[in-house]
Amino acid sequence: MRLEAITWERLTDALAERIAATTAQDGSPWLRVAVDGAPAAAPGDLAARLAEALRIRGRAVRPVDTFGFLRPASLRLEYGHQDPDAYHDEWFDRRALWREVFQPLDPGGTGRVLPDLWDAAADRATRSGYVELPPGGVLLLHGPLLFGHWFPFDLAVHLKLSPAALARRTPEGDRWVLPAFARYERETRPEEAADIVVRADDPRRPAWSGSA
Repeated sequence: MRLEAITWERLTDALAERIAATTAQDGSPWLRVAVDGAPAAAPGDLAARLAEALRIRGRAVRPVDTFGFLRPASLRLEYGHQDPDAYHDEWFDRRALWREVFQPLDPGGTGRVLPDLWDAAADRATRSGYVELPPGGVLLLHGPLLFGHWFPFDLAVHLKLSPAALARRTPEGDRWVLPAFARYERETRPEEAADIVVRADDPRRPAWSGSA
């Protein structure tokens, strides 16, 4: 895959323009956009930039962080606090994401999305209220391991880190997750699943696969 250098500002504008020109594949009045990447790649930062750029363009946006949809500790940590396979398979409540985020944005849906479900620090439900995304609005789901679950993304962005960069930029206490991302690369092939790939090995100098 050929990647070309770009600044974060130009990348944000280009992605916002691409999103603005995209229509839902299933006829939904809402767009569902993924910003996939390991925490070390900071997908939430790009999602925040995109949300601001889209709002400037007059689009309603709802960013949703997958870490707001962690499963309870009794399920998430059943095999210990540092099990990479559990992180890959069990940490995120993907059924809840389907139910509370994607189904309301199906054609004929209500548009009422739950922004988060679980407070991992307190290990209890957040009790957040539903928020309504008006027709024409954009869901920005950001976080790790987003592909391979049949989520109906209309546009998918993957923030790529080389294994060396991922290890370097992951805090030492969190490096036990590295085998989970190696498995994700091997089994899910996120570069192939994504519409747009952004290499972020050097956070000051991203490169991307372009809009084609």
